[in-house]
Amino acid sequence: MRKKSFKWQLKDIIMVAVLGLVFAVVYLAILYAGVGVTAALTPFGLAPFGYEIFYGIWFMGATLAGFIIQKPGVAVVTEFLAAFLEFCMGNMGGPLVLISGLVQGAGSEVGFALFRYRKYNMASMCVSGLMAAVFSFAWGFVQNAYAAITPGMLAAMLAVRVASALLFAGVISKLAGQGLAKTGVLKSYALGQQYGTAQVMPEDD
Repeated sequence: MRKKSFKWQLKDIIMVAVLGLVFAVVYLAILYAGVGVTAALTPFGLAPFGYEIFYGIWFMGATLAGFIIQKPGVAVVTEFLAAFLEFCMGNMGGPLVLISGLVQGAGSEVGFALFRYRKYNMASMCVSGLMAAVFSFAWGFVQNAYAAITPGMLAAMLAVRVASALLFAGVISKLAGQGLAKTGVLKSYALGQQYGTAQVMPEDD
């Protein structure tokens, strides 16, 4: 059996660039959508959850890119690129979004590394999303002064963020990757060969 190559190719760089751009737009849209949700939850004392329910979406660039390309470094580079482009588009968080992107991408990368970049299935996708949630929550103690929040609220926030990560970065990203593979656009990747359904049909007489 031929040993799997982890060397990046031109197609990998292009795919990372495309996904980084796409998710930069998605992330920016979610950021502003969260403002409205937070405002709606504020009268009920649930403002901290305004963004928590969306957090998993912010990890999708990393997990989807990792699922498609299946090489070390892909998750963190894609997430950081998305954060950089988001910053350039006017993210109201300013330069701090770059650190957030790097932290989230690193967490996702660790998730795939735990499987030695050999397994790309629902388990590895969910673990990747979970690690991104944990890393980002730890960064929140520095960036957003989580230490001032009561333990009960912190636990609830973490639970919601983890659930969001498992749903969006794990389950939905995996299904999205499989869906793309079935269209044939990923035929040059192992994922496309695994899930592609295109078949050569005999011509009619």
